[in-house]
Amino acid sequence: MSKVNRNNPVRSGASEGLYSLMEFEREYPDDAACLEILVKRLYPNGIHCPRCEKITKHHRETNRPSYACQNCGHHEHPMRGTIFQDSATSLKLWFYAIYLMSSTRCGISAKQLERELGVTYKCAWRMFKQIRSMLDEEGDGPQLSGKVEVDESYYGGKESNKHQQARRSSNRGPVGKTAVWGAVEREGRVLARVMPDTSSFSILSNVRSRIMPRSTVFSDEARIYRNLPRLGYHHERVYHSANIYVSGDAHTNTIEGFWSLTKNGIRGVYHNVSAKYLQNYLNEYAFRFNRRKSLGRHNMFDAFVRRIRKTG
Repeated sequence: MSKVNRNNPVRSGASEGLYSLMEFEREYPDDAACLEILVKRLYPNGIHCPRCEKITKHHRETNRPSYACQNCGHHEHPMRGTIFQDSATSLKLWFYAIYLMSSTRCGISAKQLERELGVTYKCAWRMFKQIRSMLDEEGDGPQLSGKVEVDESYYGGKESNKHQQARRSSNRGPVGKTAVWGAVEREGRVLARVMPDTSSFSILSNVRSRIMPRSTVFSDEARIYRNLPRLGYHHERVYHSANIYVSGDAHTNTIEGFWSLTKNGIRGVYHNVSAKYLQNYLNEYAFRFNRRKSLGRHNMFDAFVRRIRKTG
């Protein structure tokens, strides 16, 4: 007879997963548990009472997702100022949506989330939008340094599907496509930003603000990068037009691999993304990419949850 306890399944040590659905269900069984864990993350040192002007003991209120100070009765609402504010959806469903988004590698559609959670499509789309709003790392962490690859790309429909007059290009890129600029450290972080155009002024402004001076920058033969040495960077390039994709240590394969990852994910899961929301989707892919090797004892779900913060 098998010695496995079928009523208490555990994650196999041979599994590449770091956090299974079984573990999620045990840690977040209901709304009360989700709220308690949320409070521990938002108030690691205890809840500060503005009336008492100090950290005091707070008790959970019956039938309300709030806490009351034991001294003065001041009400503290943990969900206020977070992505959960003004939402009537169960907190357990919110955390399950975060689990689904964090456990996939190429994304999950709002339509699939609707089927998984049993909510309306409008509710599922809003939850996705709110969760993605946490993943923007624009102002987080230091600038890129060391060996950095840079490149531009365009997101939109296939050129073969367009009318002839819609295939012309300018400094804004092919008509009907959205320009994106990206940079990635070798074995490190990536950033991707939607650009108004691919002019030298726009691109080099991003290079100077996001890459440390004296870094080695690898690019293709685009003329917009010819002034990088004057800006204090060591510049090496590869000539794709001559079918040269690797020259010694010079290549842009890492950033091009990220473009391929995002485009295949968008094409396969979302099918199409408008320019208005493209940055949010890029933030999600970059967030996962930046933690592919640096999670340590944490998992991707923890990385998502740790982004929950109060604003205002």
